[in-house]
Amino acid sequence: MAETVFSASSGASNAVCEVEKSLKRGSSDIGWEFGLLADPTNLDKLKCKLCGKVVSGGIYRIKQHIAHIKGNVAPCPKSSDDDKAKCKSALEEAKIKKRKKDRHKEEVKEEVQRIEVEGSRKKPHVLGHINKFASSIDVNSLMEGSKKMQQQNTNDVLWKQRTYIVHQYLAQWVYEACVPFHAIDNDSFEKFVEAVGQFGPDYRPPNQYQLREPLLKEEVEKTQKSLKKQEEEWSVNGCSILTTVWTDCKTKSVMNLCINCKEGTTFISSKETSKEAHTGKYIFEYVDKCIEDIGSQNVIQVVMDNVTNNMEAREMLKLKRPNVFWTSCSSYTLNLMLQEIGNQPKFKIIIEKAKALTIFIYAHHKTLALMRKFTKERDIVRPGVTKFATSFLTLQSLMEKKNELKTMVISDAWDQCRHSKSKKGKAAYSTTLSMNFWNGVTLCLKVLAPLVKVFRLVEGNKKPSMGFLYGELQEAKEEIKGTFKYQEVNYHPILEIIDAKARDTLDSPLHLGAYLLNPYYFFKDQSIQYDPRVMEGIFTCVEKFFPDDFEVQNIVINVELLKYKKKEGAFGRGMAEVGCAKNDDNYDPVGWWSIYGNSVPKLQRMAIKILSLTTSSSVCEKNWNSFEEIHTKKMNKLDATRLNNLVYVQFNAKLINKRKMEIERGVDVLLASEASKAQRWIVDGGDEGFEPELTCGMVGEASRTDDSVISGLEPKRSFRNVEVRELYEDDFVSDEDTEGDGDNEDFEFDSDIERDLEGYGEEELEG
Repeated sequence: MAETVFSASSGASNAVCEVEKSLKRGSSDIGWEFGLLADPTNLDKLKCKLCGKVVSGGIYRIKQHIAHIKGNVAPCPKSSDDDKAKCKSALEEAKIKKRKKDRHKEEVKEEVQRIEVEGSRKKPHVLGHINKFASSIDVNSLMEGSKKMQQQNTNDVLWKQRTYIVHQYLAQWVYEACVPFHAIDNDSFEKFVEAVGQFGPDYRPPNQYQLREPLLKEEVEKTQKSLKKQEEEWSVNGCSILTTVWTDCKTKSVMNLCINCKEGTTFISSKETSKEAHTGKYIFEYVDKCIEDIGSQNVIQVVMDNVTNNMEAREMLKLKRPNVFWTSCSSYTLNLMLQEIGNQPKFKIIIEKAKALTIFIYAHHKTLALMRKFTKERDIVRPGVTKFATSFLTLQSLMEKKNELKTMVISDAWDQCRHSKSKKGKAAYSTTLSMNFWNGVTLCLKVLAPLVKVFRLVEGNKKPSMGFLYGELQEAKEEIKGTFKYQEVNYHPILEIIDAKARDTLDSPLHLGAYLLNPYYFFKDQSIQYDPRVMEGIFTCVEKFFPDDFEVQNIVINVELLKYKKKEGAFGRGMAEVGCAKNDDNYDPVGWWSIYGNSVPKLQRMAIKILSLTTSSSVCEKNWNSFEEIHTKKMNKLDATRLNNLVYVQFNAKLINKRKMEIERGVDVLLASEASKAQRWIVDGGDEGFEPELTCGMVGEASRTDDSVISGLEPKRSFRNVEVRELYEDDFVSDEDTEGDGDNEDFEFDSDIERDLEGYGEEELEG
């Protein structure tokens, strides 16, 4: 039965809401809680909601007004202490962010070695009006060898004009060479621009030979030098070997190997192994050689997926190196966990309805333009690093823009759009105005958010995840129980999936030992020590860290561990408890043990090594694109050494930049820079033309079967002939002529499964 969506009174209230929203910017800035645009056409003048004062200077000035910061604006007489604190905090955060950004720019400049020209340098010429006629930028004349110009330095209109001309030449090169737009965000590009600016007008780029040979070799050496700190960490606190295997639709296989420690991840090598069988013996030999090269005493664990050929390699490794742990990739396991939960009927129908809504909007120029108009140019689809990450982030985005989407579908512009009369248009209208749909989205987010939080933890680089994975998974399960008000009939199927996927993968001795040795969990819940599985994990860790030394094992278990469990000595100090009370970005269990664990040196050493470990090998997968970009037909003439050098430099640079962006700029690790994993949310049948999310698990299954299984991994259409549609792409082929008007078609608004969600109202879920 169709919902009665709007009465006359609700229509009036929505009209008021629409007017109010037109006076606000599409921003999450705290200042918009206290201010509105005084005039929609003037973004500089805002009106205080509390006292009605109109101020100039934008939202920043409103926050100063509310916070009673003198100098630029009169204080608001009606702002409370809580209002002042909010705005002061926001202003301070903005200052800190700006200082960090300015500091980063200065650091980039300082890294560029200043070029000293022989003799005295003339003072830079200052631009004036005569420069309109005397010194315009003309690249063609420079290339013909005409008189070169000096670097200019001015801040007037002419400087902006000349800067824009330079931008045009840069843009031309970017477009012609197919350089990704996000490449200009790299620090290396900023350094290049700074170096050229300091050099002056006589700079000439290197030739192809210089790029292929001497410059590449120098960059390899420079990369190795920059990773020296990580190599030193391997011998101090140990490291993890990460490896994955990937096979594309042409059955070309690449095996990647990285080494991770607390200081970050180092890419070691990529091997194209298309002609080799991925047997357990082959994988074992590849991993074992790496262990030999970096020193077996430095390797604590190998992280791979839990598939048959890897298990064969694990058994061989156990025989030769019994003290090296073998753990399953947590990112892979969590992704499978999330996918299976998302496939449950009550969640799947909501995801499918949301997908149908976004596909309809992105399918037509007019509906896409309307959406961007009402959301202030913000897209509703957010591409993630995996398909399920895209689903979660897009549901989150839809919920954030719920009011804007509702306003859009009841607007005259929507009603006048002929696509809204089609069957899919009516479905989109129904979905957007359905309370059951939005309750379902809320339920999906509430159930999945705790697991997505764990997924972010293992995918990120802010802190080693071994000390947190098991504990966060237990807390996620408790949150899910709370979402269903502890009604077992509702939460049991979900927890059953979590436990099944985590069994023998996310509960290894290292995971369990790290859970006990992380004081954040143990000091909060000392009953952990009475869990037999946790204690068995600790015993196994002690035996492997101190092999064939019964005396040391006895000291660690029967003396030092008891001191930790009883909070004796430094462990019992108030500062020790305060230091591990809050699990935020500043909390570091490794640092905690280095401060308070000195009375138990052997246990301290083991705890620091365990808590410095990662749990995921997903970082190894990130060089698939690097390898494919370099290993093209045009570059197949490169010898193996040069090819490996290119991959080594490029992938390690990506790892370093990714870690820097996550730590310094707070970039969401689940967001992707391109939309290949979002195709099913913006194109009808978008999954059909693209490769599945291949993992070494799938490859492992394929490697021990016949070719028919491998061919099953291929996309339904040739991958080379399918273009990825990006979110900001405007020149796509619209579906304008593919649907009829459908004016006389009946449409059923709500399904029976949707009604199952009625018990989970938005107000209840948000509480």
